Amino acid sequence: MGAVDLEPGTSYFERSFGLTGGVACGKSTVAGYFRELGAYIIDADRVGHQLIQPGQPAYQKIIESFGKDILAPGGAIDRKLLGRVVFAHAERLRLLNAILHPRIVVCMHEMAAEQRRHYPQTVVIVDAALIFEVGLAGALRKVMVAWCRPEQQIERLMAKLGISSQEAEQRIRTQMPLEEKRRRADYLIDCSGTLEHSRTQVHAIYPELESLSKDG
Repeated sequence: MGAVDLEPGTSYFERSFGLTGGVACGKSTVAGYFRELGAYIIDADRVGHQLIQPGQPAYQKIIESFGKDILAPGGAIDRKLLGRVVFAHAERLRLLNAILHPRIVVCMHEMAAEQRRHYPQTVVIVDAALIFEVGLAGALRKVMVAWCRPEQQIERLMAKLGISSQEAEQRIRTQMPLEEKRRRADYLIDCSGTLEHSRTQVHAIYPELESLSKDG
């Protein structure tokens, strides 16, 4: 999976933090805990969902690349249908990523810049599954990795998407191995235990993020 070429002037990302982890490892739950503490969360998945809506430039590119069989009856892209297509074929996944990832990074940078302009000391967190894969880590101040045990990850993904264990393993393999993400992390958040255990770790990390944000 190729890295995204960052545009000049990504200084606002340098003052932001990254939150990543393996799919279904608890990253979104952790992001919610940070939001409760006052952090501004930029959700890469949500940005991506907006970019594939009808009328958006990425929408037409995806239709041209994957055909109309991925459309829901109303004309919107059915993300489950699209997922079945791209996660079954590595080349198709690379094509989708090439369409979406540069656009997502540009939008996230604009959101981070806007937030810092209005609220300079806010803790800004970029919540994205592929921070390391697309080469975004170097543009961020610190990167946190949410993780859980491999068997938990498979079980959670099966439950979340209603897919088989084979499909879950296939999707997990499209990402950087979790152990490698853990090795590269500045902070680790263990989501293999209770929700309260995850929340406690977030509360322990947050004051340091606040301090770094105020330092500029």
